Amino acid sequence: MTDWLGLPALASAHGGQIDGMIGWVHVFMLILFVGWGGFFAYCLVRFRRSRNPVANYTGVKSHASNYSEIGVVVVEAVLLLAFAIPLWAARVDRMPAASEALVVQVTGEQFAWNVHYAGPDGVFGRTDIKLLDLQSNPLGLDRSDPAAKDDVTTVNQLYLPVNKPIIVRLRSKDVIHSFGVPEFRVKQDAIPGLTIPIWFIPTITTAEMRTRTGNPEFQYEIACAQLCGLGHFRMRGFVTVQSTEEFQKWMEEAVAEQAGAADDPFR
Repeated sequence: MTDWLGLPALASAHGGQIDGMIGWVHVFMLILFVGWGGFFAYCLVRFRRSRNPVANYTGVKSHASNYSEIGVVVVEAVLLLAFAIPLWAARVDRMPAASEALVVQVTGEQFAWNVHYAGPDGVFGRTDIKLLDLQSNPLGLDRSDPAAKDDVTTVNQLYLPVNKPIIVRLRSKDVIHSFGVPEFRVKQDAIPGLTIPIWFIPTITTAEMRTRTGNPEFQYEIACAQLCGLGHFRMRGFVTVQSTEEFQKWMEEAVAEQAGAADDPFR
């Protein structure tokens, strides 16, 4: 219904509600633009100097403009109370339980996205700032912690299963970044010192989206929507949405690979 807006392809369960709200806002703004523009043109003609050579200090006694302004306020209140606030509450107050979702920690830094999975045990391993290494350990993950043995980390690549609630815990190591994936209708600032959760349900795999768009190179892109420094333009990450089976296979392979790397000091 909102194709006329030219928005990116929709690939999340809640995105239709957001698109609907954006559509109604655009319709309302179009009506306002035409209405107030027409009223302005009418005033230019109706009160032109040739027709009113002498100023009339009594003015127009009609209350039509007052009624119009009241109507605008009513429509804005409906958009806010019936659309925006319930939608915001659904994204903030009705977050699914962690046991029912895939929880991923995403940490922004200049200029990359660090992704951290808890692994099969569902428990995130301990991190220590003393272990930070921008090349080999950008999150400072302590592999000696038993909970960290099966943890998986990636850089600029987020793998997700389709049709499952995803909770992303956003963090930042330095400045304010903004995690945005247009197809999921998700955008949230990552603020230093805070862990901010967002959630969504991806509904279309990357492979299926490539078929739908006719673009074999299509990828969901994580764009930093906040100017975060000179390298802001290259702070790009990618999301690969897979079937449940594909994601499980990837997770098992990633756990085995990173466990092997941890056991091999020369790797």
